[in-house]
Amino acid sequence: MTISALLFDKDGTLFDFSATWSNWAETVLDDLAGGDPALAARLAERLGFDRDARRYDWRSPVIAGTTREVAEAIAPELATRDIDALAARLDAQSARTPQVPAVALRPCLGALRGRGLKLGLVTNDSEASARVHLQGADVLDLFDYVAGYDSGYGAKPGPGQLREFLAREGLDPAQAAMVGDSPHDMAAARAAGTGAVAVLTGPNPRAVLEPVADAVLGSIGELGGWLDRQDATGGR
Repeated sequence: MTISALLFDKDGTLFDFSATWSNWAETVLDDLAGGDPALAARLAERLGFDRDARRYDWRSPVIAGTTREVAEAIAPELATRDIDALAARLDAQSARTPQVPAVALRPCLGALRGRGLKLGLVTNDSEASARVHLQGADVLDLFDYVAGYDSGYGAKPGPGQLREFLAREGLDPAQAAMVGDSPHDMAAARAAGTGAVAVLTGPNPRAVLEPVADAVLGSIGELGGWLDRQDATGGR
């Protein structure tokens, strides 16, 4: 069946994960630790972030978790029970963090729209932050659908965000593919019945992604070629 729609993850897929979220972590650690280096070190450990190497451990909750899950992970170090307020604080910093595109987004996504494809974004970030980031990259208008963990359809690896998009567009799952950089993205695709395409612009290596994806691409810039191959082989 011909691919008629693509659903994108945001961080690590549209935007380079390390370049973007290392800056976010540094700012969050400075903000929450208030100048206490020991507290900053403990928070960094809970985030799975190595400040010296500016690198995340692959098990970090920041990679695939929701903002609330990140807040829950660091809350014990802050002696706070107000997870909602902490998550809102993290979301606000996320919205302020400059995003580093993985490729030239407007030409890439514009070419996909030129093929007649519907485009959606499904992220475990908040919907508001996602819209700010897409607007900042001048691509919000190219998306037919944007959903975050707080949009009311659940979060990945659950399929709710994807199923809502399919329902709105009247699409069979086989007509769509999920494009992401993590096993969570691929699990959501499997659960929703869509194709599962992984990219290597996030922290997960090929060895982690190949067993759970239909295809592994260097970046979303290779999607045009992948779609051509799908058309040539009838999706086989």
